[in-house]
Amino acid sequence: MNFMRKSITSVLFLLAMLIGPPHFSRGAQNDAPRPPAPTLVHPATASKAPNADGFIQRWLILEPIKNSGQLTDTAVQTAVKTEYFPNQLDVMPRDGNAVTVAGSELHWHAVDTINYNVNLYHFAYALKQPTSNVLFWIVTVVNAPRDLNGVRLAIGSNAASVWWVNGEQVIGIYNDRQAVVDDGVSKRLALKKGSNIIRAAVINAGGATDFCARFLGEDGNPVKGITVSLESSGGTNAKPQ
Repeated sequence: MNFMRKSITSVLFLLAMLIGPPHFSRGAQNDAPRPPAPTLVHPATASKAPNADGFIQRWLILEPIKNSGQLTDTAVQTAVKTEYFPNQLDVMPRDGNAVTVAGSELHWHAVDTINYNVNLYHFAYALKQPTSNVLFWIVTVVNAPRDLNGVRLAIGSNAASVWWVNGEQVIGIYNDRQAVVDDGVSKRLALKKGSNIIRAAVINAGGATDFCARFLGEDGNPVKGITVSLESSGGTNAKPQ
């Protein structure tokens, strides 16, 4: 009986040596790629019109930057005025470009959302990036067929966000909130004929995070005739990266 116990023990020991500790297999599973974000796809065309309700569905998004997650007016304004990488408020990135933030390399990703809003939780989770206590930089190019005066940028975000049009800050919404359509609306502004750079920083403390944006005309209806792309033809404050 003792002999059999020793034999079984020896076999189990050899198997353990061959297979390795259980945490090795768990680690391998953790290293496996995650499925793509279910609501986001890579752009397949050079430009894209907003959807029927005027929502912009094409964006460049930078992988999230670590942040305190504080959502007060003061904390958010301090966060967006911090320089994380050079020319962050006027550079026009391209899909796959990288920046270095606090010693970590982060990449820009071109995405089209299949919904009216952009789900940043899906975006970050699919890339194995943090979704809480983070800041997302986003940017896109709105192309106007002519000068459009008296339009307003209308946005919603979960949670806080600050928005710029052609380098001018036009909206800021703060505190923990859901992404409600037209939650923040800018003053009347002008879109120039050609390329107009729309830029934002979205800060999330925890849980779900997303945003939506569209332009409204003087009549309060979505602006028609504009298109969205990820490259500027010049004429604004955009700089190629």
